[in-house]
Amino acid sequence: MLRQYLHSAAATRPFRVLALETSADDTCAAIVDSSRRIWSNVVVNQHYLHEGYGGIQPLVAMHAHQRNIPTVVRQALTDANLQMADIDGVAFTRGPGPLTTLFFTAFSLVPGLPGCLSIGLNAAKTLAAATCKPLVGVHHMQAHALTAHLTTDPAPEFPFLTLLVSGGHTMIVLATSMHEFRIIANTVDRSIGSTIDRCATLLQIKWPQDLGPGPGLERFCAEDVPDEAGAPHFQAPTIMRGQLAFSFTALHSWVERTINAAGGTEHVPRRALARAFQNAAFAELETKLLLALKWCETHHHAVRHLVVSGGVASNTLLRQRLKTCVSRTRFMEMKLVFPDPSFCTDNAAMIAWASMHRFLAQDHDQFTIAPLPKWSIEAIRNPPTSTMNLFP
Repeated sequence: MLRQYLHSAAATRPFRVLALETSADDTCAAIVDSSRRIWSNVVVNQHYLHEGYGGIQPLVAMHAHQRNIPTVVRQALTDANLQMADIDGVAFTRGPGPLTTLFFTAFSLVPGLPGCLSIGLNAAKTLAAATCKPLVGVHHMQAHALTAHLTTDPAPEFPFLTLLVSGGHTMIVLATSMHEFRIIANTVDRSIGSTIDRCATLLQIKWPQDLGPGPGLERFCAEDVPDEAGAPHFQAPTIMRGQLAFSFTALHSWVERTINAAGGTEHVPRRALARAFQNAAFAELETKLLLALKWCETHHHAVRHLVVSGGVASNTLLRQRLKTCVSRTRFMEMKLVFPDPSFCTDNAAMIAWASMHRFLAQDHDQFTIAPLPKWSIEAIRNPPTSTMNLFP
């Protein structure tokens, strides 16, 4: 019956997917069809709830998702002027969670936000089961990598290189198909997005409630304030020189030590220190990106496109710096692709699109599917089978 329904829907109009995203602190729902039409894209953030924690507080995030998810689903349908009867498939973020957030349970320290993933998963399974729609769980970073295929025309050609910079991950990945990825460089500790959040908190930077600490830091650094024209020059440490790996814990520690040595933020030229931190973090991305391009060249991967995605990719300065960096090298013919900032941060439209090829191939998940807080982008086709992968 389900197979006949899918064939019927595909024959009459583009396939429509309702997708949910709850992997971190944004509750999202969207409707996208197989012709790349974005019918709706709803995001409810929680920045004001987490401001005092210096990062995402998992239990607060879970409770907010529980409150918000019925609203975003209803709003996505309303914005699209559709009902569930008009939807052909339901997708959701299955994993991974942000790898840099830890919270305590009675058993262990658990990486990621499995509780947040479970809320989106259970909502999606319930919607799909109640309305007899097929279900697909999506890898969060795969969705970020494929966002440009939804938002850019013409779409990047495989193989392409993608720099994924978000609150939970920092990696450079070679994408060879919709579901085949190879990690070229990964973070050995904290992600750049998480580090930005914590350093913005250390520097006591205030940000609008609808933006969050990352955009708050960007705006703070961009402001032209004459009072700090004579501020001292801060020299940030060089990290993992010459290695295809990221590390941002050292930058976080450097900012913290600088503030403590001065006797507190009131004794530090905060804007000068913030700019030094931001420049050092972005320089780290530039350096490792050039190493990755050389790696591709050495290993005979003819990449013509570089896709930069994830929440940090919405930073205007980073976009400018990466364009300048690549243009000054022998890789100047490389085409840089930046999705619109609204699609760089977490959203459900990217989840819907990343699920589309599976729906069209009638490759669905069972309603018994479990979340995967730990799930390598290299194992999308062969995800971990244990539901106990919450534990290190």
